[in-house]
Amino acid sequence: MTATPLTIAAFVLLAAALLLGLLRLLLGPGSGDRIVAADTLSVTATAGIAGLALLLDTPLYLDVALIFGVLAFVFVVAIARTIEGNRTADVNRPGEEP
Repeated sequence: MTATPLTIAAFVLLAAALLLGLLRLLLGPGSGDRIVAADTLSVTATAGIAGLALLLDTPLYLDVALIFGVLAFVFVVAIARTIEGNRTADVNRPGEEP
């Protein structure tokens, strides 16, 4: 597939989204903002890999995008749980009074 103006515009928008997500990751005032920025970066990168598969007409990159998306999701959930802490300590066990 050749690079049409629409394809170029899509990759420019993906690059802008990556830049803005990286900016939020570095400058985010709180840890929640940084977690959301990391998730946004991973989704944008997955979309970029899928767009690259379309541009190069290679379905192998779709498998790479799928695996990258799953690993990025697990990474973001793990980071979010680590930063937010263990919330199960606040829950009452059965038979205990509040």
